[in-house]
Amino acid sequence: QVQLVESGGGLVQAGGSLRLSCAASGRTFSTSVMGWFRQAPGKEREFVARIRWSGLRTWYADSVKGRFAISADNAKNTVYLQMNSLKPEDTAVYFCATSRYDTVTPENYDYWGRGTQVTVSS
Repeated sequence: QVQLVESGGGLVQAGGSLRLSCAASGRTFSTSVMGWFRQAPGKEREFVARIRWSGLRTWYADSVKGRFAISADNAKNTVYLQMNSLKPEDTAVYFCATSRYDTVTPENYDYWGRGTQVTVSS
């Protein structure tokens, strides 16, 4: 089992920044990739960013490229999502998740946190 706890969400004005954290515990040895997803009311869950534990290679959704940055601290089993130049369309619940594969498909992620709310006002 893997436990994930997100933190760092909140209310911010458009153009502002937030930094999300995801602390992982449990049997993290079975995971290969950490991902961030988000879900707004009435919309499907969508991929935001992912990072490999080994080598820390990253991938981003087109909608956040140049604005968001994912990083990881292997020693602390913690993943971060630095969000800059935030837009109202970024408003959503942000989830951290783990996967055995390089994928953007939510169904292929095995464990999920409970999420943290990010609200961007105009």
